[in-house]
Amino acid sequence: MSGLRRRWVLAHFSLGVIAGWTSGAVTPASAAAEAPVILVVGDSLSAEYGLKAGTGWVALLQSRLAEQKKPHRVVNASISGDTTSGGRSRLPVALRTHKPAVVILELGGNDALRGLPLSSTRDNLLTMARAAQQAGAKVIVIGMQVPPNYGNSYARDFESLFADVAKQAQAGLVPFLLKGVADRADAMDWFQPDRIHPLAKAHPRMLDNVWPALRPLLG
Repeated sequence: MSGLRRRWVLAHFSLGVIAGWTSGAVTPASAAAEAPVILVVGDSLSAEYGLKAGTGWVALLQSRLAEQKKPHRVVNASISGDTTSGGRSRLPVALRTHKPAVVILELGGNDALRGLPLSSTRDNLLTMARAAQQAGAKVIVIGMQVPPNYGNSYARDFESLFADVAKQAQAGLVPFLLKGVADRADAMDWFQPDRIHPLAKAHPRMLDNVWPALRPLLG
């Protein structure tokens, strides 16, 4: 793993500011209320941190759905700095409010920064996935990675826990949201000046990483 990628992972997880739960629809307010909802519950990678509104992968997802003639409405309930514990506590309200057809879970990185037990992260994600399924939604789990200085065993176990959750919940899986971005030879050119958050030009690739898992769930 490159030095840039190590710095990105460490700093990314520490920079987020935990705020109140918000959930803004990506589509205009006039969108049909009956349109099936895709609810994205994530951290700053999904919350357009440092980006012009509408250029993050979640917003780009709405555009792709329109291009593919899919009626789905995307709701972005992502917060910079959020943890799986925070997501778990807030998810029930989001499920009742939006009644999503699909829930995308992009959380877990901040758990690693805080040294939380992997068992806790796994349990929170699994609880969220099952709660979403019980509410009638299909689920996608998005994976993250930590650098080797966390310890090879921890890094390996952290990476695999997302796949474990997806398998136990029989949910979709995106192994690593930043594949093709953080692991590029020219990765420095794909990040904001903080070398933590991807530039807008990286977000189409991030969407491409999510799309193969999402597309089969759209009907």
